[in-house]
Amino acid sequence: MVSTGQLSPATRPDLATPAERPSHAAPPSGDDLACRSADLDTLALGDLAGAAGWRRPVLLDADLLILVTGGHGTAELDFRPLPCRPGTLLRVRPGQALRCVGPQLDAVVVRWRAAALRGLGVNADDLPAYRQLAGEDEDAMINEVTQLVVDCRRHPDAPAARALLRHQLAVLLLRLALLAPDPADAPGDGRRAESHTFERLCREVERGYQRTRRVEDYAARLGSSVRTLTRACLAVTGRSAKQVIDERVALEARRLLAATDEPIARIGRRLGFPEPTNFGRFFTREVGVSPGAFRAARDRRAGAAGAAGPAGAAGAAGAANNGRDRAAGPAHGAREPQPAGKTQNGRSWAPGAGGGPGAGSAARMVRPRPPADPPERARRAE
Repeated sequence: MVSTGQLSPATRPDLATPAERPSHAAPPSGDDLACRSADLDTLALGDLAGAAGWRRPVLLDADLLILVTGGHGTAELDFRPLPCRPGTLLRVRPGQALRCVGPQLDAVVVRWRAAALRGLGVNADDLPAYRQLAGEDEDAMINEVTQLVVDCRRHPDAPAARALLRHQLAVLLLRLALLAPDPADAPGDGRRAESHTFERLCREVERGYQRTRRVEDYAARLGSSVRTLTRACLAVTGRSAKQVIDERVALEARRLLAATDEPIARIGRRLGFPEPTNFGRFFTREVGVSPGAFRAARDRRAGAAGAAGPAGAAGAAGAANNGRDRAAGPAHGAREPQPAGKTQNGRSWAPGAGGGPGAGSAARMVRPRPPADPPERARRAE
């Protein structure tokens, strides 16, 4: 098993000479995965973590598709554990926190910025954040990713090649969008109006959560009423509009506390708390521990992982997930790795960063359930 994130023939024999390719088209090696351009590149999973490895989460600044090609492990996306094995596909958005556990977890990463899709008519906002592919779906996605990696390696700079890579990314995302959703996930006629209002609120919260947590402010911006927003949030999530807003702020606080060394007081000011004591009370109410205790626990887990090696890292990850997860949910639109089961009423934050459609930022909520064994095929969330 290789640990570089390359497409591994050892784990997928069909990758070496897939039927759709000439027999001479071998899969890219680990060194060949690194392809850089201004708006689109490919890389190995380990490259996301850098020299420090995965001892702490990493805040992402671009859109990602991560296709697991070998090994087994866990991806913690906004503090929710997602079990990974060959065929797992993760959709990660800018601003989310990612940490991977499993030294033998091989994966290919396709990374892009909004400009890569400009003018192509592709909306990547509603794609599922977690999916376990199988059968023809898995083969199709692997072929698309493999071709993109190979073309990125062979034609790194030519203008025509950049256009080709952009269109290949568009095809990859469109193919993912066409995978059949779970009919049970589609909102009924009675919930469509509430779902639309809820989505509008999510987008507005994404733009303004650092400035205000007042429902009245969002109602005014949306030309709505507090009652209407609360009714929509209760219908879709089982939580009030105020709870929805506070959970988004708490999630951002957890991201910054876990993935950076920024002073706690400064994080509080960034999130609209001029007084550190007010930030501490808010965080403790939402998460269950103080900001200082939350960060200290991160440092203890990182130290234990470094001292004990891979086994310690896995153990530390398990311990981390035994705490409270009120302020974080799976990634936007994530189908709980059926380590999560169905989502009905009530869901928690898992948005991307930025504001509005087309910017990789549409926010959605899913309510997590305790992890269980992943199914043969995970399905899309609404």
